[in-house]
Amino acid sequence: MTDSTTQQIEEPTINPDSTAEKHAAKIPQPKDTQPKDTQPKDSYVKLAMRNMVRKGRQSLWHFFLTTVGLVGLLVGLAYLTKP
Repeated sequence: MTDSTTQQIEEPTINPDSTAEKHAAKIPQPKDTQPKDTQPKDSYVKLAMRNMVRKGRQSLWHFFLTTVGLVGLLVGLAYLTKP
């Protein structure tokens, strides 16, 4: 005589390999982020220096304007804040 409350419940068996394979297909794989060539990319400073040499006159003009503007700002602040 078997009592209905003492019946054993079968637990489903899970194969971890098959579960991982199912979910692996849904997860996007990362793409190769390494560049194909073996040379490293140039740094920002190196690119800026190369650009400055290539466009020398424009770079000198911008440097001059920046210097004049900064000196003008400092002189103006000194004049306005003098005791």
